[in-house]
Amino acid sequence: MDSDRVDEQTRTTARRALLGAAVLGAGGAVLGLPGTARAAAHGGRGLKGLPVPTIIGHRGASGYRPEHTFGSYELALDLGADVVEAGDLVPTRDGHLVCRHEPEIGGTTDVASHPEFAGRRTTKVLDGVPTTGWFTEDFTLAELKTLRAVERIPANRPHNTLYDGRWEIPTFEEVLKWQDEQTRRRGRQVWIYPETKHPTYFRKLGLGLEERVAKVLGKHGKDGRNAPVILQSFEPTSIQRLNRLVDNPLVVLLASAGSRPYDFVETGDPRTVADLITPKGLREIAGYAQGIGPTLDLVIPKNADGTLASPTTLVADAHKVGLILHPYTMRNENPFLPAEYRKGAAADAYGDAFGAFRTYFATGIDGVFTDNADTGVLARADFLAG
Repeated sequence: MDSDRVDEQTRTTARRALLGAAVLGAGGAVLGLPGTARAAAHGGRGLKGLPVPTIIGHRGASGYRPEHTFGSYELALDLGADVVEAGDLVPTRDGHLVCRHEPEIGGTTDVASHPEFAGRRTTKVLDGVPTTGWFTEDFTLAELKTLRAVERIPANRPHNTLYDGRWEIPTFEEVLKWQDEQTRRRGRQVWIYPETKHPTYFRKLGLGLEERVAKVLGKHGKDGRNAPVILQSFEPTSIQRLNRLVDNPLVVLLASAGSRPYDFVETGDPRTVADLITPKGLREIAGYAQGIGPTLDLVIPKNADGTLASPTTLVADAHKVGLILHPYTMRNENPFLPAEYRKGAAADAYGDAFGAFRTYFATGIDGVFTDNADTGVLARADFLAG
């Protein structure tokens, strides 16, 4: 990308983020992280009151702790995250919502070391893909509580394995109580960003997610327009269903351009993500959601060699219909960075994450999911100061 163009984009975006907005001292003020209080908000309550660009702790601080644990969630706040993605929500056999990246838990818990559950290992078809392992819907909550979380990608994060076995699987209800406790303790509103995982799959099993989410949010008084809980899903129909059940901010997640949301596959809707990110598709999404969560490649595609190409028009097109953009996922390790920002070839070594953050922020995105909230907070400070 042309460097002069990037510099001008950076200056323009920084001005847009700062003009006419209330300055918030979010997150990192607890640790005195530099520049954090300079992040500006869109202006307004609820979702539009968050700092821009918003730093979202992806599954907590999963660059440093096993994901979807209270250890990971709390560290994300300590590191300055504005919002914590506390909860990829999947159900138990007895209908409770728990926080796991996927319903298959062989890679994120120590279930394989529990001989009493050896017979639960099975193969299921998950969104059209045969998947072998242990599934949350085959366990009661009490049984899941006997398991402990482990690092999901130890090849990239060997240091995180130090914490294997330390934390149990949290429930969504426990997360909401934790949110209140952290809000009181830190003297600022803590935000969370749960996701409904594989809703079509679970609805076919009689374990509909949306109604359960709405019930728990209502019980805790967190189902309103300005509630500090943003709900997201890769299935547009799940967001549409949630839109009828709650008033929370809603975000449609978008995978690669050629992919189809699985609810579309099930209903025979031929559209792909590429159709959803056209002006027409975005206008439709804006009718029932407040934002989109695209993969970073939809914002800046990659060339064949893994380097970044020119940005698409997605940011401008989404903003034109009033949608915010929270793309995913920034990680510090080499394999997850665009090729020009890698340093060496080691799978667990950090590349130039600051450079990558700067380039993505320059597109005008409203925030980003990151496994490394501290890096994101510092990168935002650099960006806004530049």
